[in-house]
Amino acid sequence: MTAGMTLMNGTTAEHELAALQREHGRPLFALLLRLCDGDRQRAEDLVQETLVRAWQHPEALRADDFDSVRPWLMTVGRRLAIDARRARQARPPEVGDAVLENARVTSDHAERAAAALDVRQAVKTLTPEHREVLVLVYFHGASVAEAAATLGIPPGTVKSRAYYALRALRRVLPGYAADLR
Repeated sequence: MTAGMTLMNGTTAEHELAALQREHGRPLFALLLRLCDGDRQRAEDLVQETLVRAWQHPEALRADDFDSVRPWLMTVGRRLAIDARRARQARPPEVGDAVLENARVTSDHAERAAAALDVRQAVKTLTPEHREVLVLVYFHGASVAEAAATLGIPPGTVKSRAYYALRALRRVLPGYAADLR
């Protein structure tokens, strides 16, 4: 196909685009296949897009200062391939189903609020001694020694009360047993 193409209603005629495809399609596809790292489908899509650009810009195909439109097509195809690669690099990578199946599931705010209410009710069922130790050690983050000094009891007693308090909570909250270990 040469530069002097006829125009119909401001666009390149279909038969001329088909001739353009026949004459320049293979070399264009070969270039784009290399630029797409061997991805045939992507290269075919870019060939199509390049020909769409040729259809949209018939003035570039009928310029009198060159003998062939191949350099213009190759330049447009190369630029489209570069743009496509940049767009893929800018997007986060796609995730397959296997990754989603193994993803950690986190509870939502409503579930956490309901669990907190359940735990508060369960803590109220403990004896005052067990509750004091549990609140100091688990809710306030005190060490065993700090809890022992605050309550005026030996560290061994703090440990034993904490153990029995957790054991009692496991009985009251059977659905949360794994979280209390």
